[in-house]
Amino acid sequence: MKRVIVDYKKLNAPLLDLLVERYPDGYGDRDIISFRNAQGEWVECIEVTTEDTMYLVKVSKRLTTAMEEYDDNDSDEDEIDISGSNDFEEE
Repeated sequence: MKRVIVDYKKLNAPLLDLLVERYPDGYGDRDIISFRNAQGEWVECIEVTTEDTMYLVKVSKRLTTAMEEYDDNDSDEDEIDISGSNDFEEE
């Protein structure tokens, strides 16, 4: 299974759909995964999984806002522009 760390600024509409579906009432402390990255910095993420990929989405206050705003938008929209970028893989 592919593993990808995603910053909230690089979320696309399908990934936001999965987040809102997995955490309809928001996420809590029990949902947060903490670890040290390659640079030795603490990173906090929440997990969302597709058939072939496990995404760890970096937690921030702006992620919560993005999820709430996206959930309030019409579900028929194809995209939501959060940062102007649809590239969400981090290596």
